[in-house]
Amino acid sequence: MALMEWLTSPAVWAALLTLTALEIVLGIDNLIFITVTADKLPKPQQPLARHVGLSAALFLRLALLGSVAWIVSLKAQLFSFGGFSFSWRDLILIGGGGFLIYKGTQEIHEQIEGDGAESGDRPRVAATFARVIVSIMAFDMVFSLDSVITAVGMSDDFAVMAAAVIIAVLIMLFAAGPVARFVNAHPTVKMLAVAFLLLIGMVLVADGFGYHVPKGFIYAAIGFSVFVEGLNMLARRGRAG
Repeated sequence: MALMEWLTSPAVWAALLTLTALEIVLGIDNLIFITVTADKLPKPQQPLARHVGLSAALFLRLALLGSVAWIVSLKAQLFSFGGFSFSWRDLILIGGGGFLIYKGTQEIHEQIEGDGAESGDRPRVAATFARVIVSIMAFDMVFSLDSVITAVGMSDDFAVMAAAVIIAVLIMLFAAGPVARFVNAHPTVKMLAVAFLLLIGMVLVADGFGYHVPKGFIYAAIGFSVFVEGLNMLARRGRAG
């Protein structure tokens, strides 16, 4: 398709806007994970970790878009066990979801019990920049896989899919700092974000076992929780005033 025809086609713009909005929505869970994980680092390193993590997500998604045949092959059945059929995609989702459940449970324990230094338990291992980046990139792969499979199912134009991914990641790059500052400034919001990790992890595991949960239900639950927490914050501010 010629450039001018591409730029003036209503169908292309409709697909681009729809895909961009979808990519932003699908990127919310990625942004939450990056925010919570980067919070383990010293404050001067946190912005760099968020930017590296989101930049890696951009390159991973573009690379996956460029290998559509490989993406399709990931959905081919590998084996069956206990009445369930598994593909490479299913195994990736189950592994990623399982780690998110572990990570969310660990974060909730640390939020409630502390790092164990005062109670005599073994102290938490200090996070390093390299460890945080490796963790973020590993889950970029899981989140990017879900995002790219959705994009491939909605459009067959690589330029449209790539443009939607780039725009969505750029918006998340600008939003990452304010989101992180807001989450870190409000302990109850941070606990809510960690709870979202648990929810997303369970959804990924369920999807890996063939039980697909519509994303609309998940984001409606997250949106309602955020709305209720917003009301709680207004109530606390009113009582303090």
